[in-house]
Amino acid sequence: MMIYLDYSATTPMSDQALHIYTKVAQEHFGNPNSLHDFGLISNEIVSHSRKIIAQLINGEERGIYFTSGGSESNFLSLLSLSKAKKGKHIITTEIEHPSVLNTFLWLADSGFDVSYLPVNQYGEIEMDVLKNTIREDTILVSIGHSNAELGTLQDIETIGKYLQERNILFHSDCVQSFGKIPIDVQKSHLDCITISGHKIYGPKGIGACYINPKVRWRPLLENGTHESGFRQGTLNVPAVAAFATATEEISKEMNAEAARLSSLKELFLGLINNDFCVLEGHPNKRLPHHISLRIKGIEGQYVMLECNRRGIAISTGSACKVGQSDPPKSMIATGKTTGEAHEFIRITLGKHTTEQDIRTTATCLNEIIAAYFS
Repeated sequence: MMIYLDYSATTPMSDQALHIYTKVAQEHFGNPNSLHDFGLISNEIVSHSRKIIAQLINGEERGIYFTSGGSESNFLSLLSLSKAKKGKHIITTEIEHPSVLNTFLWLADSGFDVSYLPVNQYGEIEMDVLKNTIREDTILVSIGHSNAELGTLQDIETIGKYLQERNILFHSDCVQSFGKIPIDVQKSHLDCITISGHKIYGPKGIGACYINPKVRWRPLLENGTHESGFRQGTLNVPAVAAFATATEEISKEMNAEAARLSSLKELFLGLINNDFCVLEGHPNKRLPHHISLRIKGIEGQYVMLECNRRGIAISTGSACKVGQSDPPKSMIATGKTTGEAHEFIRITLGKHTTEQDIRTTATCLNEIIAAYFS
């Protein structure tokens, strides 16, 4: 059986989430906007799902808006927030998810002035740089909680406190961190975050964004009737219910699972050939399940294919960049050469990962290195 170590790309649906998805699809298929009993039951399911997800981030139920996934959440929330506030200067980083960077390109074409923050060697935003970039007309800052390739965690609490003092909106792409580590939108002064179902053992095609109910926003398309006008289209109620189920499941075991995966990560790092393997991203301030490596002298694509040939699934970066020949942008941003950036591989652990999986993968990686240089 193949070993799956690409949990940052996607996760398998949990048994309970799949059960709820099927049950709701078969028994509660009404349109939640319909006024008959079928619709009212579906609407109650959606409302309960909002409450479950809001609780995990210490947010308000009415601030949850369901979408088709993290990418749509980023697109719609950034446009809706930018349209609602006076000012033309917005800020993001060089290492954001493509859906964020592409939205900022859209906004730049629409007349906004965009600044891109650099990161240090670990992929961190430095507060002095952020402070020096802010202008009188800055209205919005978007900084992802954790980069999908590097795994480094940004200090969103410090960033959020500063931006609140300046009355600047703070958006964070939390797709990679949601369900892995605690997120408190109030403590971190987050005006908006984006999350996704399929990263936490829920279904694909469902995500959400949270917008603080005190914050004004304007929809991309006016006069919509779904999700309080935030987006167009009938809600996928079975997916919403399964997303909430997966959220409830993962919230109960999040801390214990983070400790288990951190232990497995440390075991792996102790077993691999450290003469050739370099951990990228921050050594400590990172996602517990995330291992970003550079194998000196070997292209990541080669390592990934050799692992796949041996029955182990890893990646060479964000799955949203598949098909692109360019090296991971995050690696270039942290100061690596193009050649070094092409050496990148990503190994991400999940709830089905065992100690034996880790030992097998470490042995495999060491064998690939030894064979390559023999």
